[in-house]
Amino acid sequence: MLYSFLCVSELKMFPWRWLALLALIPLSLSANAGVKVKLTQKGLDFGRELFVASLQEKLMTIKVPDISGTERVDPIGKVHYSLTEMRIVKLGLPSSAIGLVPGTGFTMTITNAFLSLHGKWRVKYLRFIKDSGSFDLAIKSLSITTSISLRSDETGRPAVAVASCATTLGGVSIKFHGGASWLYNLFTRFIEKGLCSSLQKQICPLVAESVSSMNQFLKTLNVLAPLDRYAEIAYPMVSSPEISNSSIGLNLKGEFYNIGHHMEPPFSPAPFFLPNQEQSMLYIGLSVFTANSASFVYNKAGTLSLNITDDMIPPSSPFRLTTRTFGAFIPQIAKLFPGLMMVLQVKTAKDPLFNIEANNVTVDAISSLTAYAILANTSLAPLFVLNVDSSVGARVNVVGNKLAGAVNLNKLDMSLGKSYVGDFQVGPLHNIFQIVLKVAVLPRVNVRLKEGFPLPSLGKINLTNTQLQVLKGYILIGTDLQISG
Repeated sequence: MLYSFLCVSELKMFPWRWLALLALIPLSLSANAGVKVKLTQKGLDFGRELFVASLQEKLMTIKVPDISGTERVDPIGKVHYSLTEMRIVKLGLPSSAIGLVPGTGFTMTITNAFLSLHGKWRVKYLRFIKDSGSFDLAIKSLSITTSISLRSDETGRPAVAVASCATTLGGVSIKFHGGASWLYNLFTRFIEKGLCSSLQKQICPLVAESVSSMNQFLKTLNVLAPLDRYAEIAYPMVSSPEISNSSIGLNLKGEFYNIGHHMEPPFSPAPFFLPNQEQSMLYIGLSVFTANSASFVYNKAGTLSLNITDDMIPPSSPFRLTTRTFGAFIPQIAKLFPGLMMVLQVKTAKDPLFNIEANNVTVDAISSLTAYAILANTSLAPLFVLNVDSSVGARVNVVGNKLAGAVNLNKLDMSLGKSYVGDFQVGPLHNIFQIVLKVAVLPRVNVRLKEGFPLPSLGKINLTNTQLQVLKGYILIGTDLQISG
């Protein structure tokens, strides 16, 4: 025999007006972002699927306590009853939706959910008559509506919290096995006021647990990602999340720092805005500020200066780093220092400067190049100093969860800064130094750039179907998301 009824319950945790006020509280000084992230509706649906899967696992853990009591049934009198060994045997959340609440957070709605529960019943009446059997309960129209706030925590990571939760249990039916038919009304009345309430009391707290578990996942945001022994990149949020009707925007610091010594560069990020694109789940905008902060950090660490020696020239090259080679263009070098090896010392005069224009990334560098002859006692004899103005073009691409790239020489201008071997014309040396840069310097740079630099990332989420655009002032990455492992 089947019986049906409807139950409604609601749990309110925080008023929305307080959450709206919290969303207006800025983080630190709310500086401009070096990196911007936008999660579109497609990305929200990706997150919704993860949340629903987590919630389904949580709801399967519902524990229904044994229930017992006494009811008076005319004309029999007192009937002692108990419902025991109740457990959920099936649960499904087939339909869900996520919607944004501008400036505050989002709502998660689950409809047409269902669950099945199996248990045993027992009764005793007229002092000695006992009866027992089993029952199956089915809820075919369970709905859950949850309001969730989104803010920034003390570490600069996004954080979520349940603001309100409401559940509705409709279309509940129960089928009894065994026993007299008059007992069914007794159990049905109790299930309507007891069992339904027991289920509902557990659903919203389990929803809150699922939302809380999302924070553990959000805490995996790499707010400080180490790169090498010189630098790390910081991705904490610099302002509260920007929530519109169609997307969630995060403003991240996106700044390189020397490890253990966070010094701000003598420049700040300029405002920039991501285009209104919705094709991908996620968009990441990396501004020219982020690139130039890397230049500032690595130059401070001294890694942009290097000594070029002959062993860095490929063995197959006819050009060797010797006084004989340079003596062909500057005779006095061969005369004063015959048959010696040389070393070229390159030092940056100022931080290399990135420029990002539409479809074009360049890096301009001003350096000094000092040429030395290596004497027999290994001491160095200076030959000349050149002022070098160079520019390279950069190609960027996404590899995994990293931004990688490579550079090639665009321009090389040189002038004589100082000579220790008398006056000479710099022009004839131009081709030699182009070769040195192309075969000894740029390959070393490209090896490092090929390794890439980590993008903002969460846990085991990988970027896929990635597209990259170079726009004025920033690089835009559009990507979908997938879970690894």
